[in-house]
Amino acid sequence: MTSDQVSNFLTNIRNAGSARLSKTDTLNTKMNRSLADILVREGFLKSYKVLTEGTKSSLRIYLKYENGDLKKPIIQGLRRVSRPGLRKYVAKDRMPKVQSGFGLAIISTSKGVISDREAKKMGVGGEHVCSVW
Repeated sequence: MTSDQVSNFLTNIRNAGSARLSKTDTLNTKMNRSLADILVREGFLKSYKVLTEGTKSSLRIYLKYENGDLKKPIIQGLRRVSRPGLRKYVAKDRMPKVQSGFGLAIISTSKGVISDREAKKMGVGGEHVCSVW
């Protein structure tokens, strides 16, 4: 496991979708909860919940599949854009288009972690964390 918790989060979701699992567990961090919240709000995940066992805490993520069966996951691709060794920032007027607008870019701004659509509405730019399609 690397120290980049966002990459671990995205890899857990990607691997669970490839293995056609209905749920997966990952680290419970504020950033991972923010990412999961955005993905649920935008319709890429069913839901998530925080599991606590003693002092340990994890995040259980429930994946969403097309037509309800475990054949084709809604999330077709996840890509980490800004990484610890090379940060990528976008201005408010240069928001990236993911899959011609059908995907989602997640931006970390001074207003919190939000989707590209919300960032355009608010008129803020920030760090382009990842893209989902």
